[in-house]
Amino acid sequence: MASSGLHSNGFSLVRQAIKNAGWRLDREIPEFGRTLGEEILEPTRIYSPMCLDLRTEIGADLHAYAHVTGGGLAANLARILPRGLRACVDRSAWDVPAVFHVIGQIADADWFDLEDTFNMGLGMVAVVAPAAADQTLVALAELGCQSWVVGSVKTDNSTAPSDARVVAGTKGVDGGSVELRGNYRH
Repeated sequence: MASSGLHSNGFSLVRQAIKNAGWRLDREIPEFGRTLGEEILEPTRIYSPMCLDLRTEIGADLHAYAHVTGGGLAANLARILPRGLRACVDRSAWDVPAVFHVIGQIADADWFDLEDTFNMGLGMVAVVAPAAADQTLVALAELGCQSWVVGSVKTDNSTAPSDARVVAGTKGVDGGSVELRGNYRH
């Protein structure tokens, strides 16, 4: 499910990057179509009503939710998966919002640092049965939330491709793992 922006994550990095760049919050940023301050203070989308509605719509085919907070997508998704499962996420499945590009540029941060800190445009992940993926997208669209199928879950018994990054054992939880592959769209 699409995020509404930075949410409340990574603001130590954001504040430091803005300070180091000498930018002011009233600076107009063409990529945002508004000021820097308006963009970074965009309220966090509240997912609970959508999650409850989706649970009613999808039923037993809805397995889990991962709220993408501090630590990024991989860390938050890995901790909701049972040990022995791996989520394979395709970074090219969604467009990364401009705010992450701009912050990355002024912070001189690479994509790995950004994805370990920010939601990169995904604020909540619903893990659903493959047969329910299309129904989930339709239900979320009807609720006014842009969403994408970003990957799949498999048994964690294989070697990841050489161009993939695997994240496991995060946030104090010995659970599943997440394989991030491909390149972000922007």
